[in-house]
Order: sequence, then C-alpha cells, then structure tokens
Amino acid sequence: MPFIVIKGTFHVVGKSPDGDSVGFKADDSANWSKLTGTVKLNSQGIAQLRFEAIDALETHYAPPGVHHQFHQQLALGQAAQAEMLAEAGVTNVVWNGSHTTVVSATDNVPGYILSRAAEKFGRPISFVFKGSPPEADGSTLKLTVARVQQSINLQLARRGLVYPTYYEGLFPDLRKAFNAAVKTARAGNLGVWAQDGTQTGAVATIANLSDVVPVLPKLFRRLMEYMDGVDDNLGAFKAFLASKADGMLIISAGHHTHLDTIVNVKLSTNTVRLTRPPEDLLFDE
Repeated sequence: MPFIVIKGTFHVVGKSPDGDSVGFKADDSANWSKLTGTVKLNSQGIAQLRFEAIDALETHYAPPGVHHQFHQQLALGQAAQAEMLAEAGVTNVVWNGSHTTVVSATDNVPGYILSRAAEKFGRPISFVFKGSPPEADGSTLKLTVARVQQSINLQLARRGLVYPTYYEGLFPDLRKAFNAAVKTARAGNLGVWAQDGTQTGAVATIANLSDVVPVLPKLFRRLMEYMDGVDDNLGAFKAFLASKADGMLIISAGHHTHLDTIVNVKLSTNTVRLTRPPEDLLFDE
C-alpha cells in the first residue's frame, strides 16, 4: 500500500506535545479517509500524530486504571520535545510552570506527513516533515530510504533522543535506515544512549526509572502499570507481562513470541532488562 501525502499545519498551543507526537490539522480533511483505519479529530479538526518507528521518553504517562502520572528522565524527554518542535519549525515555545502544556508559540506552522494508516487510538502513524511536499496534497508515493532520512522521525533517532520502536508493517529497508542512525547515536553515547539501562539492567524503583536511568518506553509503561505508584518487588512482573500478551517478532531469529520472554528479572538486585536490543524487535500493532 502506498503512502498518502497530507499537507497541513502543526498545532501546539494549549496542548502537550512530546518527542513523538504532535497536533496536526490537514489542509483537506477529506485526505484522512484515504488512510486505513479511522482518524480521531478534535473539535478543531486536529489529529494527534504518532511518529512512526520511534518512541520518546514519557513526560506524562498515566497507565490505564492507575491514578498516577509518571515520567521518565525529564531532561531527556524535554530535549526530545524541544528538538521535535524545532525540526517542525515551531518557535517561541512557552510552557506552563509544570512544563505540561504549551502556553504560547508560533502555531499553525506548515508541514506534511506521509502516512498509510491510523492506529487503534485514531492517531495517524506518520513520517513527519517540515514545510511543503514536492508532491500534490492527497497524492500517493512509494516511500524511499532517501525520503525517510529527511523526516523528523529519523533526525530524532540520529541525535539519540528517542528509542527505535518498530511495529508490523514497517518496511525492512526503512528499519535498516533507522538501525544505522541508532547504531551511530549509541556509539557516540548520544541522548538516551549515554545512560540507557534497557539491556544492562535498571533498578526497578519509581525514583530510579523516573529520574535516573532511561529504558525503552514500552518497558517503562508496563513497569509503571505493574507497580501502580508504589515500589514493589518484581516477583510477579513476568506473569503480569505474560497476561498482557504483547506480541512481537524477534527479527534476527525470525521468531514470533511475547514481550515477557525477553525480559530478565533479577530479584536479588531488583533489576529488570531486555535480553534483545530494541531495534531487533517488531511489535504487533
């Protein structure tokens, strides 16, 4: 299925953008119907984008059914926010005192996305770009590696400000482009990679996971859901993960399994880690 070119504008005032999601209004709302799935729009016709292939540190996450909000290391999460907005051309950004909502900024900034589908929450899964596309609004194209390398998505990966997080349907050649960016960023200890505990292991206390050691956000979200706002031992964490049945493919092995099978828990040190690197995982949508 080809990608759809959708022109529009970025919208952030009164909203809470993060490193991998931002408000976007299509110039022609009829283009949303060209995507697979249903796009959720607010009263102003603005959709919340989900950036393809990347996951930024959580700056404000509330697990389902849990009455607490959590965040990962804020300096890195906010650096991803700032870089994403700068790459999109959004300037003069002023946040409220708690850095949760944009109070003012240059809004309605032109941009465009390349997308094929909306996910289950109604967010268009998108490669995101500043400015105007060379193609006509609403037209289709075959997405190339060269074009993806111009996306905000890949710029964030290249700077080490986000984790690679791949879902089914992302083409192998595009994954390889992100893998190359991740390899370079990791080798340079850029951004999250300077302190990453995803594979080396992170002590599973809320304070450590929130303020000290970054881990793959997907793992962080499951930990926060399990811990429910209080520090607890990890004795039942793998069983909890198994109940969630987060399906995925280990790419290098060609083996379909679930997230719990690649999570290692060491109770003696209260640490948790993944046994495979994030870029070797292809999650079910």
